[in-house]
This record gives sequence, structure tokens and C-alpha cells, in this order.
Amino acid sequence: MQYVDELVGRYGHSCLWWFGPWLPILRLFHPEAVKPVLLESAAIAPKDYMFYGFLKPWLGDGLLLSNGAKWVRHRRMLTPAFHFDILKPYVKIFNQSTDIMHAKWRRLVASGSTSLDMFEQVSLMTLDSLQKCVFSYNSNCQETPSDYIAAILELSSLVVRRQHRLLLHWDFLYHLTPDGWRFRRACNTVHRFTADVVQQRHQALNRLGREAWLKSKQGKTVDFIDILLLAKDEDGRDLSEEDIAAEADTFMFEGHDTTASGLSWVLYNLACHPEYQERCREEIKDLMRDKESEEIEWEDLSQMPFSTMCIKESLRLHPPVTAVSRCCTEDIKLPDGRVLPKGNICLISIYGTHHNPAVWPEPQVYNPHRFDPENSKNKPPLAFMPFSAGPRNCIGQNFAMAEMKVVLALTLLRFAVRLDESRPVRRKPELILRSENGLWLHLEPLGPSHESRPPAPRS
Repeated sequence: MQYVDELVGRYGHSCLWWFGPWLPILRLFHPEAVKPVLLESAAIAPKDYMFYGFLKPWLGDGLLLSNGAKWVRHRRMLTPAFHFDILKPYVKIFNQSTDIMHAKWRRLVASGSTSLDMFEQVSLMTLDSLQKCVFSYNSNCQETPSDYIAAILELSSLVVRRQHRLLLHWDFLYHLTPDGWRFRRACNTVHRFTADVVQQRHQALNRLGREAWLKSKQGKTVDFIDILLLAKDEDGRDLSEEDIAAEADTFMFEGHDTTASGLSWVLYNLACHPEYQERCREEIKDLMRDKESEEIEWEDLSQMPFSTMCIKESLRLHPPVTAVSRCCTEDIKLPDGRVLPKGNICLISIYGTHHNPAVWPEPQVYNPHRFDPENSKNKPPLAFMPFSAGPRNCIGQNFAMAEMKVVLALTLLRFAVRLDESRPVRRKPELILRSENGLWLHLEPLGPSHESRPPAPRS
């Protein structure tokens, strides 16, 4: 990541980088440079499989990996699943999953474990939320081991390990290795769980009929599988069970890791800056002052301007996805008149753009005031793109932002977070941006009427 900073400082907009002696990759890290590629149609600028191909046996032809007409059809059919009216009931699930995590934290702190790895804790919480939102299934994975959850975590680590071992990029070699066996076994576990849920739900829909099935759902939270089963394209065709399973697996993968990364890093940044942490806490306490219970509701999410600025600045400084890649099917003209010939890989550096001093002065400094409406109104739209941009942007970004706001608000209301100085933080870009050896923070529980004192300033 320091090397990316050097490239951005030296070249400003873009540079050509060689992966070995044969493969040129164009790295783009300025809003003007990324715009022609990111905003091009999905047919002309599809995703490149060099960086995404290893996920295919796990995620199938879901939105992340599909291209062409299939991607266009699925994107249109899935868009209603992320409408605000569908997302509203999920806020209650976010509250419940956060409550479980916090109860566990209090027990751990009471037993003497005051320093916890945020990535480990928050990943289990986001997986717990997603299983409830996607499948209406409670595995109690935050408290007890789950084969399905363990398989998802194992698949993520195996894909990263394979990316770093060039010889294992060939499928026939990979399948002969112990990692290849573990990958297939974990895929089978995930696919079996998803297929069982989809099949049972499909059978219930066919048995009851559409109207009776919809009536049986009244008063209940409609989950992701329900919406996919009811989705129809312009010709009235349904998604196949295989397509539904692929989209559910994709959402479970994309939704847990990225949100866990975003939450872990914002807690870290607020631990580094106690003055911002305390201001967020005061904002949330004001929001909750006349409430009978400690529950964040959908309407509250728009009443947290400073906390939202802190989340956005953390997503700028530590974007969960550091880069996305495209391989264009037509020549693309760049702003300076040069042409990117078709068939070449473009690596759009989200991290590089977010850390470009020509776009963001003092880019390494955590400063939430950058996102004050007055300060950000003249920024180019693509200066900030933690969820990518253009036709292939993240379809679940409103879901992710809602979950981050709920979890952050409840966490700061109940805990003060401080750095664990004995465990230095070193960034590590994998499928998402992690920290080597975890991201450890000290937790100090705050009682209901306790006047919180700010954490000690960072040394």
C-alpha cells in the first residue's frame, strides 16, 4: 500500500505496470482517469477474471462475476431487493445482532479480556445479520460454532492464499493440493446449505401458490430469498434455483467481509481520535435521549450527520475494497487523448484515488470534516467511491451503510474504544482491507447513566 502511495505521488493520474514480462496492467488513481472506464457500460467494461476468477466455483454466476445479458437481467431483477422499503425491517435485525455481540463483549471484559480483535468479532456479527436477512435463519454463530459460517471464512482465506501462489493459479495443480481439497469441501458445505433453503422455500411457494404464500408472509420480514423467488424479468420469467443460490452466496460473501472491514476501521480511527469519538457519542446520546429503549430505528439513520461523516472519512482512508479491475472490449479514450486498447486490464485503484494528494490534501490524515456538505460540494463525484461507481457499483451499498450506522451508534453508546498500543496495526490488502494479526482495541463498558470519559489520547 505504501508502494501505491509512491505511484500516486510520482504519476498523479495513471501508470502502466507489468505483471511479469508479458502482462501490462494500467493502474488508474485519479477521478478523471477512472471516469472513462468506470462509467462505461457493463458490456464494454466487464470485470476482469484474472482478479475475480478464483471466486467462480464458490459464487457461481451471481452479480459479482456474471457479465453481458445475464448480468443486465439479474441486476434489474435484484434492484427492488435493495429498495428502502425492503431495507427498513432489516434495521431491527442489525440491532439484535449488535446486542448479541455487545453482550458477549461485556462477558469477555468482565472475565479480563479487555482487548479484542475487531475483525474477528465484527465479522461474526455481520454474518449473523446476513443469515437472518438473506435466509431468515438464526445459526447463533456469534455464540456457537457453525459449519456454514466456518466454511465461508475458510473460503475467503483460501482464495487469498491462492492469489499469492502463482503456480496454484492453474486449476489442475490447485485441485491436487490440500488447499484445493479444503476449498472444494468448503464450497460443498456452503452450496448444500443454500440449495436446501432455496429448494424448501420454492416447494412451499409452489404448494401454496403465489397469493397464499404472500399472505403467509404478512407481518413478517421479507428476506432476500423471498424477493428472489418472486422476482420476474420483463418477459415474466423467474430466476432458476441455481441463479437464486448464486445470488444468495454472492450477497453473503460481499455483504459480510466489506461491512466488517468498514466497521472495524471506523472503530480504529475513532480510537485514534478520541475527540471525534466523543462528539459521535454525544450526537447519538442526543438522538436516544427521549427513547424508551436503546434501539436505532430507520428514521434515526438520517439524524447522525457527524457519525456519518466519520464513517465516510474512514471509508476514504481505509476503503474495504482497495481496487476493482476491468478488461474493456472496445478502445477507451482517456482524458489526455491517449487510448486504452481493448483487451487490456485496467486496475482502478480506489485506495490510490482516495489517497491522491491532488484530490484530497493531506490524504493520510483522518479528518471527518472533509465530508461536511460545504467542504465536499466541489469534489468530483469519483473522488470518493468506496462502493465503486458506474453501472457495476455495489448494489448493496445502502444496506451496508445502514448496518454500519446502527452498529457504530450502539457501540459508541455502550463502549469507549481505545487503541491497544501493544499490538501495532499494519494494513493488509486481501479480498478486503484487513490488518495483519488482527485489529485489537481496548473496550471500556459504559453504564446506562454513566457519563463517558474520552479515551486517553493516542501517544
